[in-house]
Amino acid sequence: MTVVRISDDALALACGADAVAAAFAKAGCAVERVSSWGMHWLEPLIEIGGTGFGFATPDDVGAILAGTSAKAIGAIAEHPFIARQHRLSFARAGKTRPLNLSDYAATGGWAGLTRARSLPPGDVVDAVTASGLRGRGGAGFPAGIKWRTVAQAAGPRKYVVCNADEGDSGTFADRMLMEGDPFQLLEGMAIAAHAVGAGQGYIYVRSEYPHAIAKLRAAIALAAPIIAPFRVEVRVGAGAYVCGEETSLLNSLEGKRGEVRAKPPLPAIAGLFGCPTAVNNVLTLAAVPHILSAGGAGAYAALGMERSRGTMPIQLAGNIRHGGLFEAPFGITLGELVHDIGGGTASGRPVKAVQVGGPLGAYIPPERFDLRFDYEAYAGADALIGHGGVVVFDESADMRQMARFAMEFCAAESCGKCTPCRIGSKRGVELIDRIGRLTPADAVATLPQMRNAAKLPRTPQDDLALLEDLCEVMKLGSLCALGGFTPYPVLSALKHWPEDFT
Repeated sequence: MTVVRISDDALALACGADAVAAAFAKAGCAVERVSSWGMHWLEPLIEIGGTGFGFATPDDVGAILAGTSAKAIGAIAEHPFIARQHRLSFARAGKTRPLNLSDYAATGGWAGLTRARSLPPGDVVDAVTASGLRGRGGAGFPAGIKWRTVAQAAGPRKYVVCNADEGDSGTFADRMLMEGDPFQLLEGMAIAAHAVGAGQGYIYVRSEYPHAIAKLRAAIALAAPIIAPFRVEVRVGAGAYVCGEETSLLNSLEGKRGEVRAKPPLPAIAGLFGCPTAVNNVLTLAAVPHILSAGGAGAYAALGMERSRGTMPIQLAGNIRHGGLFEAPFGITLGELVHDIGGGTASGRPVKAVQVGGPLGAYIPPERFDLRFDYEAYAGADALIGHGGVVVFDESADMRQMARFAMEFCAAESCGKCTPCRIGSKRGVELIDRIGRLTPADAVATLPQMRNAAKLPRTPQDDLALLEDLCEVMKLGSLCALGGFTPYPVLSALKHWPEDFT
């Protein structure tokens, strides 16, 4: 009997994978629903005997089984998009059934947890520290330092919290991992629990991920005897972007309004219910089993560059020909990602800008595509790596409108606790709108003070200077990264595309 493998990932389902799977089953094939390869532009992607068929529809079933389909792409594992990657967190992607414990164990699953539990908790923390693993959720804080702080903190209980509130534009790696390899996340959380002395864990997932929520709950039930005595529960957020910030997330978990807490105290000292809490992103926790398995911390640390070690699952999205997930060691350039791997724009027009790091990330022009994927390199360029989302825009993009969207997004998603974020973002929208209405003809060749005294029209230059001042206040005065990082897209658009503002 012919075995047909097709993903049950949310994106594949949205592209019609269920109908294709049903057509193959009707044709007498054995259908296996597996995780996604991450080649999203080819979904629904069918695999038979290692050979892939992209853009499959129910009408293609006959030709595929007869060997006459023009949609064959060759061996999936040898496709340039896959062959160029160095997959660790997504090593099982496309190869295993998400909720099959046998598949997971046969591909090295639970080896990291077994080794971790054979070591003293301090040795586990040392291994994570030596690996150079940094938070993959955006801040890039060293995971080992956070774990050591929680382990050494005094408290009646300790918790491990997984931040799965993936809300950044152009990001989907968390969702892919939760839907495609949920046991890996649970293994990483169990290792963290052993390291810090926690007995309870929570996975905070955004409500927009129903498939991930269902997979996680099913995986927890299956893995409960393996990860015991550690316990894990899923908690569903209500769609607030600010709950991706760890203290807002903790407030939400406690049943309170998702509002940013002032720090200190840090969550590692006084987090969930006032107890020491290790809060880590999905991708951070998913990397831990590899660090504790056979390769060890040294092999993980050998990948990457400078202080950015290991691999990063990079998500290619927006106006790009080959959108999907590309996992590679730190150090790859933006130009390689956009042109060599992503294939340039889907529209065929020249690339105008790339936003890295979600809606609060800077816009990067093609002249800076030599920028290497590295936390310090991006910080030096006034940009963010964030969660690894890369969103491409072609020459039709209006960068003034993109800057306006950043301010509008911040105004809509602000928790309202601090004035720079709550009020500053609203004033930012008004300023950018006013800049858009003014033209060079409004300019008066006198000093701003004289224009104000004579009640003469403001010039675009006046408002552009005011916008820069506002961004500085938001960057330095906001309580969390929502208001603090909103200036990145605004200032980068203003710096690299000033013509779009005049």
